[in-house]
Amino acid sequence: MDVFLPQDRCLFLKRKGRASVFYQLHIALDYHQFPLGLQANTCIMNFPDNLRYTKDHEWLSLEGDIATIGITDFAQRELGDIVYVEVDTIGQSLGAGEVFGTVEAVKTVSDLFLPVSGTILELNPGLTNSPESVNSDPYGEGWMIKMKVNNIADVEALMDAAAYTASVA
Repeated sequence: MDVFLPQDRCLFLKRKGRASVFYQLHIALDYHQFPLGLQANTCIMNFPDNLRYTKDHEWLSLEGDIATIGITDFAQRELGDIVYVEVDTIGQSLGAGEVFGTVEAVKTVSDLFLPVSGTILELNPGLTNSPESVNSDPYGEGWMIKMKVNNIADVEALMDAAAYTASVA
């Protein structure tokens, strides 16, 4: 087992041939005992295989030429409690890597970058009243935008789950 430096409050442990697991340092009665006496509570980082990922921690799901985009489990954990999502680019055509909005957490504001070129179609209406769904369900209810993709082949150039997992390790 390889042990990596902490990412936020999580310690990354990687086992060959197994899913990546992050262990959050935690003082509680229900814990796993590690060598050297570390106590940790398991929190699994989720990177679904059916999505594509960017170095900026956005994910993309494609149906036909319509993409759904959000931020990854890793990104939402790094940001902390999300309190607001702003996207003022609805209806605009943007290039890959351009800023399409911002996400505001309790301690910071971060730009959101478009994974591929296309036209922004809609913002997730549920984020208006429940921006915390980005934290609780980043790949489901916490999606951010839908867009029409200009070139579907560009999606294949994004990272798959294995490459993204390696990039955040």
